[in-house]
Amino acid sequence: MNAKKTTRAATPATKTKTTAATATTPAKKTAAAKTEAKKAPAKKTPAKKTAAKKTAAPAKKAAATKKAAAAKKPPAATAPQESRTALVRRARRINRELAEVYSYAHPELDFENPFELLVATVLSAQTTDLRVNQTTPRLFAKYPTPEDLAAAVPEEVEELIRPTGFFRAKTKSIMGLAKALRDDFGGEVPGRIEDLVKLPGVGRKTAFVVLGNAFGVPGITVDTHFGRLVRRWKWTEETDPEKVETAVAALFPKSEWTMLSHRVIFHGRRICHSRKPACGACPIAPLCPSYGEGETDPEKAKKLLKYEMGGLPGQRLKPPPDYPGKPAPPLAAG
Repeated sequence: MNAKKTTRAATPATKTKTTAATATTPAKKTAAAKTEAKKAPAKKTPAKKTAAKKTAAPAKKAAATKKAAAAKKPPAATAPQESRTALVRRARRINRELAEVYSYAHPELDFENPFELLVATVLSAQTTDLRVNQTTPRLFAKYPTPEDLAAAVPEEVEELIRPTGFFRAKTKSIMGLAKALRDDFGGEVPGRIEDLVKLPGVGRKTAFVVLGNAFGVPGITVDTHFGRLVRRWKWTEETDPEKVETAVAALFPKSEWTMLSHRVIFHGRRICHSRKPACGACPIAPLCPSYGEGETDPEKAKKLLKYEMGGLPGQRLKPPPDYPGKPAPPLAAG
């Protein structure tokens, strides 16, 4: 009896153990699942992606702002601005150097008197002095005085000056100024700029060429060469001829103005060209803030030199006695 009871009593306990064992199974599975989840690579949820983008956006914006700020900053090696005194000294030194190189500088138009120089200068617009010099001998042979030119047949004058280009407009100008000289100035070219600029086709540049070379009155001639070079040398940033004239005049004594003009124009025609300046052959290279815009190799630069610098004929058919180059050939031989 006792043995059977013991057996029966033990049965519930066994059931309890079994139940307990069964009850622990879900817990083991849950733990296993967590372990697997840890092993598996985590997937970013859309929310996390959005957060990452939001975090990256300000960083990119900050980087862009920093880059823009850096771009606005001047380079560390910026050259100090030249003082007025230093500019005057450098400009005058350039003039002295050019005076040594171009000791023979002169007006490159052939002329025998103020009238011829005036007409030749008007004809030189939009062409070379060489072409004018090849054209004017026949013109002046037929019309040697203002009275002769004023009474000419326009079509005949046009034919004579055709090689200079724009011959119809130039005919009106030179015949107009000839009539003005005949009627208002007794057939003589006036020696004042106030009178010269009133003549047809005559501006300040032409007036100063005539005043400086026919009357000995100092003046600065601002042609395309002169304007280009003084801007390259940082004498001025002005582009208007009258403003260039005023700015450069303030750097030099009045007595230097006419010869300064010749030297600068000579240098622009021979070495400091518009498209291919011969920097490697330039005598004032150490003084030029624009050095390097052109050819710097000395041998290559020498090949760019023009007129007497390059062993070629000059622009005048009748150059002055001290000119070191060859006279230009007449029109028939050109």
